[in-house]
Amino acid sequence: MTSDLEIARAATLRPMPEIAAKLDIPEDALIPYGRDKAKLEAEFIAGLDERETGKLILVTAISPTPAGEGKTTTTVGLGDGLSRIGKRAAICLREASLGPNFGMKGGAAGGGYAQVVPMESMNLHFTGDFHAVGAAHNLLSAMIDNHIHWGNALEIDARRITWRRVLDMNDRALRDIVVSLGGVSNGFPRQTGFDITVASEVMACLCLSRDLTDLQERLGRIVVGYRRDRSPVTCAEIGADGAMVVLLKDALQPNLVQTLEGTPAFVHGGPFANIAHGCNSVIATQSALKLADYVVTEAGFGADLGAEKFFDIKCRKAGLSPNAAVVVATVRALKMNGGVAKADLGAENVAAVEAGCANLARHIANMKKFGVPVVVAINRFTADTEDEIAAVRDAAEAQGVEAVLCTHWAEGGAGTEALAEKIVALTERPSQFAPLYPDDMTLFEKIETIATRIYHASDVYADQKILNQLRDWEAAGYGNLPICVAKTQYSFSADPTLRGAPSGHTLPIREVRLSAGAGFVVVICGEIMTMPGLPRHPAAETIGLDAEGRITGLF
Repeated sequence: MTSDLEIARAATLRPMPEIAAKLDIPEDALIPYGRDKAKLEAEFIAGLDERETGKLILVTAISPTPAGEGKTTTTVGLGDGLSRIGKRAAICLREASLGPNFGMKGGAAGGGYAQVVPMESMNLHFTGDFHAVGAAHNLLSAMIDNHIHWGNALEIDARRITWRRVLDMNDRALRDIVVSLGGVSNGFPRQTGFDITVASEVMACLCLSRDLTDLQERLGRIVVGYRRDRSPVTCAEIGADGAMVVLLKDALQPNLVQTLEGTPAFVHGGPFANIAHGCNSVIATQSALKLADYVVTEAGFGADLGAEKFFDIKCRKAGLSPNAAVVVATVRALKMNGGVAKADLGAENVAAVEAGCANLARHIANMKKFGVPVVVAINRFTADTEDEIAAVRDAAEAQGVEAVLCTHWAEGGAGTEALAEKIVALTERPSQFAPLYPDDMTLFEKIETIATRIYHASDVYADQKILNQLRDWEAAGYGNLPICVAKTQYSFSADPTLRGAPSGHTLPIREVRLSAGAGFVVVICGEIMTMPGLPRHPAAETIGLDAEGRITGLF
């Protein structure tokens, strides 16, 4: 079987001005990054406001399993399918983090004949946006400790510094560390830690900002810690916001690349909807909506995480009104949600598919709560049988939606034309989109709403310290912020072993973090970590260069 990397290498890429011309982007609005990728100039983006807005389609999925769902692949395939039926289409994806690429997830450019290229560059350093985010974040970290070292005029309580450091690599040893050891010249020792770069509030500020002015204002509002009187200390008070926005100036400009079939693709912003908000940038999505008639975007992991945050955070903050949602499912993943081990997925098991479809039904029902029309995309694998596919169709029909068979991995856009036609029909209806909860709910009521209505939990557990912290933030004027839940992606619960559609469980809150600059409150549940670790055999063990200097082992 031809690998994703081999398919990507065999592709003949079109010149970037040709790709841009499909959206009427003039060549002088492109900032070339080599021969096969470019950024859009800020001045050109600023001039798009008066244009009509296209239709926005979200691609999400059932709860992920090791069997795979193919959300990015389906996003790419649907964009190509819309192009094939004569629509002006663009796709909006998130950039890849080095952590999972060298850990266990592999690449983030799609798969088979539904890929974004250049695949190798996308999965490695790309245009350097993540490095800029990490540099800006860690500059603020250094300036906090430096401020304390040189007299601490702001009277920061070193015990109450909440700003950590970041690294775009999985490294569990850095989760909790002590800094400034080694004597007086190295500053004041204190406990801190590292998160992965994607979980940085700087990344969220970048993804949610409209322009450089908005970005600097958001960075300035970041709360980095507290004084002894519990009053907050901000990034602007440290004096780091100006230098940080300089580091992020180029990173804020969206990246333009292409699919294997030449559909324009904006790839911008960070992934990880289990520990971050997991959506591509607002500036990329809004630009695409002004340039294309149909924009297909994705949100990370299952719909309980990525789609909920897309609707309740990104759409709320950016004023977006999505026109349709696609829930991606595979027979293999449904079998795993139905209790089948990964080693046994090759055998037909209609009963397991039917049992796993409880997970699909839950996600469909959840999407309807936002008032968005839903269609199911069955991402077909060669081993899927007709009876198994029929079981998925029946489960979708029982929820009042259609399930469309898609073969984009093997056939590219030709395998999603039926899905594209269905999407066009769905988006003709007026959007009835509404977020799950209003701004004026208390923070804990918002958490309970997500837990009970989306996760089907019966209760939320938070100790008194967390409840007091939420009330303090409300008193300080942060009560109108939305919630960004960090929990396992493998289950509706906080327990990754509870597959399918569990109900009646308790959602345990371990920690809460204020992201005042990004504009949300992070709620960390169960055992989820904001700095992942590497598996026993990380993907890095098989990645290298061959005799001709070409990359091997990168999926």
